[in-house]
Amino acid sequence: MLNSLDQDSSEHIERWFDIRVGVTVYGLASAAAGIMDFIWSDFDGAHQPIQAFGDHIPGREILAYITAVVMIAGGVAILWRRSARAGAAVLAVIYFMFAVFWLPRLYTAPHFLGFRIPVYIGVLAGVGMELIAFAGGALVYASLSTHSSSWPRTILITRWIFGLCSIDFGLNHLTDVKDNFVYVPKWMPLGTEFWIIVTGICFVLAGLAILSGIQDVLAARLLALMFLIFNLVALPPFIFADPKNHAAWGGNVFNLALVAANWILADSIATHQRPVQNQQSAKLARPSLA
Repeated sequence: MLNSLDQDSSEHIERWFDIRVGVTVYGLASAAAGIMDFIWSDFDGAHQPIQAFGDHIPGREILAYITAVVMIAGGVAILWRRSARAGAAVLAVIYFMFAVFWLPRLYTAPHFLGFRIPVYIGVLAGVGMELIAFAGGALVYASLSTHSSSWPRTILITRWIFGLCSIDFGLNHLTDVKDNFVYVPKWMPLGTEFWIIVTGICFVLAGLAILSGIQDVLAARLLALMFLIFNLVALPPFIFADPKNHAAWGGNVFNLALVAANWILADSIATHQRPVQNQQSAKLARPSLA
């Protein structure tokens, strides 16, 4: 019994160090988002769309301050192993709440933009961004669990979240190309439509790879890289164009949280697959009795 507990403890410590890079970026990005909520005394309208529930929400400023404190505390707590599980739980809950903020738009957006499939796909893409951030926190929380069954179950659930959301991101690019023009800098060669279509295809392929388990680790890492390129190329111009815009700054740090979440997924899958790969290598290394 004691040996089993010691083994579970050592395994979750090992998992923690395996995902540490992604966790660090995830925590810092989440804390930075909280700091910005505090500075602006409001939610980030593009990534924390509480306004979807109405323009006049009682105590909105107080709620924004509470959210800011929670995100800062969770982002800092997740950086240390002893407090990481609590920090991951806090961040997972807050990102899930942000996903819920998007849901009224499934009803309101079609009334303003028309009852078209691209409109629904676009709203679901907003939900999906929050769910991926939520899944990053859920993976960290499960990685530190001493219950051996929660870790593989969480990987399975989050695999579906990342895969389906990635496919939706791709469909959003491919079905509504013009609305994505704003994210492609004019100096990039080959034209704006080319890059929107290419990124859309990449999102769909990555989602299919994650769902199928075929090159899933590579797909998750490439997704993280693509989101990072957005941070370096597509998003900074919004800050230069309007430095006082909360959503411009919020978009950069939120996107960085998505980079981290995808990296956490990749490391989690790789860590989970390692014992199986080691067993297969050991079997191949055994001398044949024939």
